[in-house]
Amino acid sequence: MYVGIDVGTSMVKAAAFDTTGRQLGVECRPVSLDLHGGVVEQDMEEVYGAVVAVLEALTSAVDEPVELAGLTGQGDGVWLVDGEGRPVRPAASWMDGRAHELVGRWLADGTVETVFRRTGSAMFPGCPGPLLAWLDRHEPEALDAAKAALYCKDMVFQRLTGAAATTDVSDASMPFLDPRTRTYDDRVVEVLGLAHRRGLLAPVSDPVATAKTRGEGLPPGTRIANGPYDLPACALGAGVTSPGDGLLIVGTCLASLVATTELDLTGEPAGLYISTDRPGDWLRAMPAMVGTAALDWVLSTTGVRHDEVDGLLAGTPPGANGVSVLPYFAPSGERAPFVEPRLRAELTGVCLESTRGDLVRATCEGIGYAARHCLQAAGLTGSLAVCGGGTRSSAWMRLLADVLGRPLRVVEGEVGARGAVLAAAGRYGVPLDTEAWTAPTAVVEPDPERAAFYARGYEEHLDRLAGARARARR
Repeated sequence: MYVGIDVGTSMVKAAAFDTTGRQLGVECRPVSLDLHGGVVEQDMEEVYGAVVAVLEALTSAVDEPVELAGLTGQGDGVWLVDGEGRPVRPAASWMDGRAHELVGRWLADGTVETVFRRTGSAMFPGCPGPLLAWLDRHEPEALDAAKAALYCKDMVFQRLTGAAATTDVSDASMPFLDPRTRTYDDRVVEVLGLAHRRGLLAPVSDPVATAKTRGEGLPPGTRIANGPYDLPACALGAGVTSPGDGLLIVGTCLASLVATTELDLTGEPAGLYISTDRPGDWLRAMPAMVGTAALDWVLSTTGVRHDEVDGLLAGTPPGANGVSVLPYFAPSGERAPFVEPRLRAELTGVCLESTRGDLVRATCEGIGYAARHCLQAAGLTGSLAVCGGGTRSSAWMRLLADVLGRPLRVVEGEVGARGAVLAAAGRYGVPLDTEAWTAPTAVVEPDPERAAFYARGYEEHLDRLAGARARARR
């Protein structure tokens, strides 16, 4: 069997596949987030322990020899480790907002734009540049004690294999990697005031690093490859490699990706260009901060269960009886398709007659409008695949097809883990039928009348967003 490991923000998963791409089994373990005052951190030992636990459970449940394993995981954030890959301090998550004032200053003085013009990456509070700069100012002793500032999957790879700390071109894309040379841009490091911390940036392995496991979670000697991180891994797992084709990941993060062979560093600094394992091919990424996390918050607040969502969506008309949601719930604001650290969610049109169904539908519609904005900015011209936890709601998929006004190739299952295996197979030269591995499970067509309604709603969404952005800057 082939094993894909996906170290997510709130859930760690390991999935097993056979040679044809059929999913044989999956094991999951939740991991916690420590949120306080805009600070969002994770316990690295808890995360690594969950990785080992899901691998042990998977290999026990699926009694087949492991041919190879691929690793992916959440991107951004700062995972400070010592020489053995063990934590120096808790990991600062990509959702962390402590550096929002620093990013605000960098937006005002042109630093964000300078970095974007050089690397194609528009910084936000939870990406490594601002976080390292904040830590350098407020916790220099942590940086002094660290051997490397890694990304999540890199820490796991080092612990599983004992290999030296490295990262890959996809994780390094934000914000230090020059996408043309596929090496760090030292001028960017200098502009961010981190030249004296340059040694913390892990070497970029191009192609992705490989090693053999030490025996924790997987049998000793198992071949494993590190990377790419979860967004490009999902693109691989969904078969999104042709220029113009796109992927929408309806997960904790609402990520829009479009494959491209053109590098355009003009325009509004937003999102990023993710380097892939194919030089000259990039993913134009617009990863909005909040996807299913916004709906989860609304469900928790209103007391609605996840299994009630489809019924509520079916029983509430398009437009949610006048209720609308700007779904910018992240404490660090928004990063795509614009950077606005102080932007917050807004709920309007509510009255005593509004129902829980109105609130749920308005949230799903708002997330759909945000996705349309991101996909438009990313340059979508071809087909659109969709994956992530949100695909479990068939009613939400129909709503998304209507809001986006285009067919959706739904790819279910553990798409990130699937992409991690395909990346590992390519690295090791193991021939797999990628078309079979990435075939959609369904195609959802939009309803023309509802699509026309939502096209008008999208313009109203942009007007409301412009007002919210203006208020955020006051």
